[in-house]
Amino acid sequence: MDYLQYLRKDKMPHIWCDGCGHGIVLKSILRVIDKLGWDKNNIAMISGIGCSSRTPGYVDFNTLHTTHGRGLTFATGLKIARPDLHVIVVSGDGDATAIGGNHFIHAARRNIDISVIIYNNYIYGMTGGQVSPTTPGGKKASTTPYGNPDTPFDISRLAQAAGAAYVARSTAFHVGKMDRYIEQAFTKTGFSVVEVLTPCPTSYGRRNKEGRGVDMLMYQKQNSIGIEQAKGKTAEELKGKYITGVFVDKEQADYRQRYDEVIKKASKLNK
Repeated sequence: MDYLQYLRKDKMPHIWCDGCGHGIVLKSILRVIDKLGWDKNNIAMISGIGCSSRTPGYVDFNTLHTTHGRGLTFATGLKIARPDLHVIVVSGDGDATAIGGNHFIHAARRNIDISVIIYNNYIYGMTGGQVSPTTPGGKKASTTPYGNPDTPFDISRLAQAAGAAYVARSTAFHVGKMDRYIEQAFTKTGFSVVEVLTPCPTSYGRRNKEGRGVDMLMYQKQNSIGIEQAKGKTAEELKGKYITGVFVDKEQADYRQRYDEVIKKASKLNK
């Protein structure tokens, strides 16, 4: 396929560091859109702030680059006003689950028909390498130079518990799975989440001596385990492993359907 047909070429080159996995995720998104045959004019891509949130600036769709953690609020309003659009939110681990954490869980609870791709690189990469809600325990960041004392969020399990209709996790290495999960998310009615574990060799890998981007991708290859394989294994056996796969895939009424019912009831009462 021709990736350039979906890109704003005047915005190139991109700002992502050598070895960053974000470009891999972007190409996966574009491959899926191309496969689905979506019209660019019927796509809206929205982001907050961060490395991942630069993505809408590079694609030739309807795009919004909004405030930190607020991508889902803008997307919610847009989807209600224009339900005909394919609304995609791209977000980072900090953007989605720190300052945007409440918006994330409530969008999942409402089950609004939006697809969210979360680039999880365990760090605030753009703003100085601060610890994020997904930074593994003991790992270093600019704000935890002696190791992170906090227990990290499991984004996929968080989305599952909050009520999302579709939740899946891939690594940036496993592009075949990533394509498949993103396609399933894009064609799902309801709130869908694809978490992609993506390497950040600059702000995270360097501090934690995990090597270059290629080294981090190879680690993903060697230490990933499918969700079915992980069942029955102990916490010790799963230590350091990336659990990937589809966590949730269920059918349920989305927010617009339920909201339309409220409008109908209100209209009858006010006649």
